Amino acid sequence: MAFKKEIVEIIEPRDIFVGNPKAEVTLEEFGEYESEVCAKANEIVKKLLEEYDGKIRFNFRHFPLTNIHQRSLKAGEAAVATGQEGKFWEMHNILFANRKNLGTTSLKLHSKEAGVKNKRFLDDLVNATYGWQVQGDLKEGLDRGVKNVPTFFVNGILVNKPTYEEIKKSIEVALKNVKKYGPPKPFVRSAVKVIEKEPVKIQGKTPSKATPKVALKTPAKAAVKVSPKKIVKIAKAPVKVAIKVPQKGIAKIAVKAKSKAPIKKAKAK
Repeated sequence: MAFKKEIVEIIEPRDIFVGNPKAEVTLEEFGEYESEVCAKANEIVKKLLEEYDGKIRFNFRHFPLTNIHQRSLKAGEAAVATGQEGKFWEMHNILFANRKNLGTTSLKLHSKEAGVKNKRFLDDLVNATYGWQVQGDLKEGLDRGVKNVPTFFVNGILVNKPTYEEIKKSIEVALKNVKKYGPPKPFVRSAVKVIEKEPVKIQGKTPSKATPKVALKTPAKAAVKVSPKKIVKIAKAPVKVAIKVPQKGIAKIAVKAKSKAPIKKAKAK
């Protein structure tokens, strides 16, 4: 008789929040538990959560500096483990308070103090059950340009310095933006791309000025250049541009947009 293997869904660190879980302003920190500077920053975070009660939420991402703090990795795993039982914030504060005592056995004791009842807690630490989650945070931090701890983001925007004044200033800006423009949209990475066509032969000549260029900066804007004196701009989105050059030497630009704008023709000079 075959037994089905039980599948347990792990709550990822990016989904663990402290404060108002529905707040439209998110304060995010990349840090680790052996750092003295992160411990001081934790007090700043607690102050801000109290000051902006109900208006912000806090998310802690793990960025262990294992080259100088060898126990920070396991401490991060322990925090993720307690988060599975809804005790992340309790463990988070306990780890900072005991940042000089983060051995595996001590982490087990700290988890009990936080209220964790999982009897396999120590086994999970030894087997690195939540190692992938900590490593995932570390990789994401590196991808986002994090080099040291603590590093803060407010609604995805990097805070210049991890000080109370700078973080508060960023929160105020975010609150004003939410009030004016609405909640932030999911972050999508985009790159500015410039596409240049090959020179088009017009009446046997290939002057550089006659090179059609299509510059796409965002999906909402496009500019088509036919000559220095003739520029056609389209601001509708999405925009499709097709360039055709007939034998008679007249460059035709067919622009298909949501609006019923007529097709514009321009003689290339």
